[in-house]
Amino acid sequence: MTGTEHGLRHGDYTAVITARGAAVRELQFRGRDLIVPFPAGGPNPDFRGVIVAPWPNRIPDGRYTFDGADYQVPVNESGRQCALHGFTPELDWKLESSTESAVKLSCAIEPGPGYPFTIGLTASYRLDGNGLHTRVAATNIGGNTAPYGVCPHPYLLAGPAPLDEWTLEVPARTFLEVTPDRLLPVALRTVVDHEFDFRTPRIIGATKIDHAFTEIAFDADGGSQMVIRDPDGTGVGMAWDRSCPWLQIHTADKEHPAPNRLGLAVEPMTCPPDAFNSGRDLVRLQPGASHEASWSIFAS
Repeated sequence: MTGTEHGLRHGDYTAVITARGAAVRELQFRGRDLIVPFPAGGPNPDFRGVIVAPWPNRIPDGRYTFDGADYQVPVNESGRQCALHGFTPELDWKLESSTESAVKLSCAIEPGPGYPFTIGLTASYRLDGNGLHTRVAATNIGGNTAPYGVCPHPYLLAGPAPLDEWTLEVPARTFLEVTPDRLLPVALRTVVDHEFDFRTPRIIGATKIDHAFTEIAFDADGGSQMVIRDPDGTGVGMAWDRSCPWLQIHTADKEHPAPNRLGLAVEPMTCPPDAFNSGRDLVRLQPGASHEASWSIFAS
């Protein structure tokens, strides 16, 4: 259930943030949906709009090794036997402060099976004339160094046409190849001469994507962005900073009869899938230390 909701408004933008998962349930620009919404009061399908921590994406079999110790977290993706999207999507975040255009929520990841660490988290949402801005801060309030990663999980909507007709631009030079059955990391591959090369905007077509991209082009101010556009001229974009050197893109392909390719999942990530095992770009959060990551969604 979504729990308490917080409505935000600024100029042409409106948003609804839920207590459960600190999820962006709805984001609109001039009444146009920029993300795939979900109903108030009910379950949240496919982790729509949630904050994902302390690990993005998957841990195979829920097993990882950190600082020489072996851990087992609960498996919640039974079909692929993976631990998916951490703990925060199922937590109820508390209200810390709010205004007409901003809200700050908090929660704590308490020590539990396979993750004996204590992390305090805040998610700050703010609307302005340039869209919805999010900042997630994590503090290790326990006594041991903790593995940590974070990402958002929105499904973007470019406009009314089917996803196959949208034009996509992704400023990334490489992607993480995964196994076809369990989507487990295999190796980094260049996008050059590959169907995943969207550095120059082009139509998505029938391309199926559920992969992490990296070697992202950042500007002089340390920012990057991707944009999708509908044939009718509307569009939506996402921007992020260097705290997120990875970008998960998913065309939301579903098995029949589930609704298929409803939106494009775009997830700026602090680390790649299975970083708890690989250690790649994994945040080692020391006791008392904090980490911040930020991103924005905007109409284009």
